[in-house]
Amino acid sequence: MTDPQPVLAYPPTEREDVVETVFGQQVADPYRWLEADVRGDAKVERWVAAQSAFTDAYLKALPERPAFERRLKGLFDYARFGVPREEGGRLFYAWNSGLLNQAQLLVREPGEKKGRVLLDPNGWAKDGATALDAWEPSPDGETVAYTVQDGGSDWRTMKFVRAADGRTLADELKWVKFSAIAWVGSEGVLYSRFAAPKEGEAFQARNYDQTVYFHKLGTPQADDVAVYATPDKPTWGHAAQMTSDARWMVVTSHEGTDPLNAVHVAPVGRGEWKTVALVPELSAQWDLIDGIGDTLWFVTSDGAPLKKIVRVDLSGDKPVITTVVAQSDANLEGALIVGDRLVVQYLRDVKADVKLFALDGTPLGDLALPGVGTVAGMTGKPGRPSGYFAFTGFTTPVTVHAFDAGTARAKVWEPIRLKFRPEDYAVTQVFYPSKDGTRVPMFVVRRKDATGPVPTILYGYGGFNVSLPPAFSSARMAWLESGGAYAVANLRGGGEYGDAWHDAGRRARKQNVFDDCIAAGEWLIANGVAPKGGLAVEGGSNGGLLVGAVINQRPDLFAAAHPAVGVMDMLRFDRFTAGRYWVDDYGHPDREADWKVLRAYSPYHNIRSGVDYPAVLVTTADTDDRVVPGHSFKYAAALQAAATGAKPHLIRIETRAGHGAGKPVDKTIAEAADVYAFLARWTGLKPRP
Repeated sequence: MTDPQPVLAYPPTEREDVVETVFGQQVADPYRWLEADVRGDAKVERWVAAQSAFTDAYLKALPERPAFERRLKGLFDYARFGVPREEGGRLFYAWNSGLLNQAQLLVREPGEKKGRVLLDPNGWAKDGATALDAWEPSPDGETVAYTVQDGGSDWRTMKFVRAADGRTLADELKWVKFSAIAWVGSEGVLYSRFAAPKEGEAFQARNYDQTVYFHKLGTPQADDVAVYATPDKPTWGHAAQMTSDARWMVVTSHEGTDPLNAVHVAPVGRGEWKTVALVPELSAQWDLIDGIGDTLWFVTSDGAPLKKIVRVDLSGDKPVITTVVAQSDANLEGALIVGDRLVVQYLRDVKADVKLFALDGTPLGDLALPGVGTVAGMTGKPGRPSGYFAFTGFTTPVTVHAFDAGTARAKVWEPIRLKFRPEDYAVTQVFYPSKDGTRVPMFVVRRKDATGPVPTILYGYGGFNVSLPPAFSSARMAWLESGGAYAVANLRGGGEYGDAWHDAGRRARKQNVFDDCIAAGEWLIANGVAPKGGLAVEGGSNGGLLVGAVINQRPDLFAAAHPAVGVMDMLRFDRFTAGRYWVDDYGHPDREADWKVLRAYSPYHNIRSGVDYPAVLVTTADTDDRVVPGHSFKYAAALQAAATGAKPHLIRIETRAGHGAGKPVDKTIAEAADVYAFLARWTGLKPRP
């Protein structure tokens, strides 16, 4: 959509002679040196500095950028509320006045209509990159356990604050990662941690031997009691939960990213933490809903790929498991007990559907929802009929609703003041055929007054059983306001239709995901949504892998691409931090059959020199310890070195932003302005002044 430009003179990247023979094939890896941690390797640090300066200069010169940045600031500047948790009569909830870098944690006393600030992370770091992550109030509402995330890292530090006066306790728990917070009464918490890593290995070494500990308030971490571990199975991870009545500890174990769990339970208050196996092996998905007395309820996929709810009676010598809510024709996403009812969330054709059941499974109707969209963050407890949930859609910002499980009615808890008119936009859902004929759902959002094909962004993920239901994005609204369209394709590999949909897009079937994405792009052009030469593709993490793969396979289909924090080297992904978990979706690089599949689509290894590529803006962060930035560094270096046409192939490297969680609002706005200006430039979109 733009005039041709001369090939850019990228900063030089040294090539090293690294060639390995793997399963009889020679594999070159000339940029392996870029895998080193930028925080401890001067050579990589210099490369990052040179690439960042080059990319920053290019992006700042884009004429579309100032308009996007101005509008993004306006769209982010509205008060946002998180879903409240009620304990001890107090309400605890997150709140952002608009442009605060980090949301605050507020507490509202009984009878009050406004909250007071309990925790304000905006003063924790000069760059705003230290975030309040998870938090959990004690059952008496007197103390809040919370975790601190610094610079986007997956490592957490757990701390405690008094609700009455905001006084921070001396307790501090280190090396917490992938952990729940489970209060044991109000005396202490169960949490999961790893051993302290060796010097210099905190952000790249693989994590093994996760252990559940009990920490009693007022004692040092060194005195914490290890209550559950599997030293004979070092690859297993564990999360502990408590039933609302504090009768049972439930430890759910996993090994990778597959929804397969083992479950062990222990009665609380007998001083031993002695667990017994409820589900001894990783056999199916088992998610605790809650417990009352000696009865527990779980969501499980055992014999039910769309999942069901079972009741477990622990009062006898052996557990007795009974199905109370059978599998339906919609994917069961989650459930909780509110009052004396099961509140069950379904995803039906990628849209929320909430149903109520008695505890014995008797159907009691539907919970009234405000429209077509997504329900998230639902809270509530047994014995208390009221609860809260967040509702969102493509043109509906996250809005908190209070509901009554007895009457099945919901109402807005705190209204949101919008900075745009939702009625100006149309949201449609289509079902298009993929390469093998599979019908794949896709949402398309655009202004109602947009006529004919318009510059369009196609977003996808397609992996790890993750669903992409309707959700609001302030950043996306800037693109839509300017007249562009945004499409979200619900590719195989996700969880939209349960285990079968997930299984159809992983390991040896991963190519289905790429075929689904390519077919989505073809449909958007053929059906007049996007013009030829005006389609961009975007995705993050596993979605970044998706983008890298599809532009290798169909570079002609896309005008621009944005692979964010992507898994780009599929032959070495399992060697860093959390990468070892991903073998469930991707396969094992050290097994020949899996390796051959991975080699066939690995973005880094399949760049096609001599073919014109779309404009590509790779984004990552120097502190990402989920998908280490070496993936993006190596991919960008290889893309720049290949003969892939005159369009720019750039890498934007954020500082102290990690994989995305906890990113400050100012960094989010700056990145979105860069990305959308770049995509607009190469698809022909003119941003709103």
